[in-house]
Amino acid sequence: MREVFHQSLEEVQDRLVEIADLVAVAIEKATRAFGTSDVTLAEEVIDADSIIDDKTVALDELAIEILARQQPVARDLRIVVMSLRVSASLERMGDIAEHIAQLTRMRFPERAIPKGLKSTFTKMGALDVEMAQMLSELLRTQDLALAEQIRNDDDAIDELHIAVFEKVLSDSWQGEASATVDATLASRYHERFADHAVSVAKKVVYLATGDWTADVDDVD
Repeated sequence: MREVFHQSLEEVQDRLVEIADLVAVAIEKATRAFGTSDVTLAEEVIDADSIIDDKTVALDELAIEILARQQPVARDLRIVVMSLRVSASLERMGDIAEHIAQLTRMRFPERAIPKGLKSTFTKMGALDVEMAQMLSELLRTQDLALAEQIRNDDDAIDELHIAVFEKVLSDSWQGEASATVDATLASRYHERFADHAVSVAKKVVYLATGDWTADVDDVD
């Protein structure tokens, strides 16, 4: 019976990694589509979001079943609780990738990135992709050094997010209202994606240490 229980816990962790991998693919495709106005690629992201949603629901059902049937304690309980929290963040990250893809589709055949901000959004997209890939590896290995790297990338994203707002609010900004809206939304999506990655990283730190108050910055 205990062997079946531990197999279920391993399945929970494997499913988390699977969903994280799908999210990493989604944000990579979404940011590439956003930068190149590739509407076909954007459609792939939009269509694939339902797969992330379905896998998240299935994972949550498995976690709830484990709680109900096995009544886990200590670290086993932390694994199940963490999976429920992390799955919600991963599902939201998938939604954000979809939103970026939708911006691309909405503005096609025009570019969704307003003039003067291509470099900034290229950097933001690259950081989000890097964070998503590190998050998959963090969930796979629980290498807490990755949590610190994710936090550092989030700080860089925050700086770029501020730079976008400074740009669109400056006297030199000549973009139309639609360009201002696009820039604001896209920047917010990238920033929120990064925030969710940090949130997941903190939960993995909790799983490894048992300390919910521990911050990513406290990791050696």
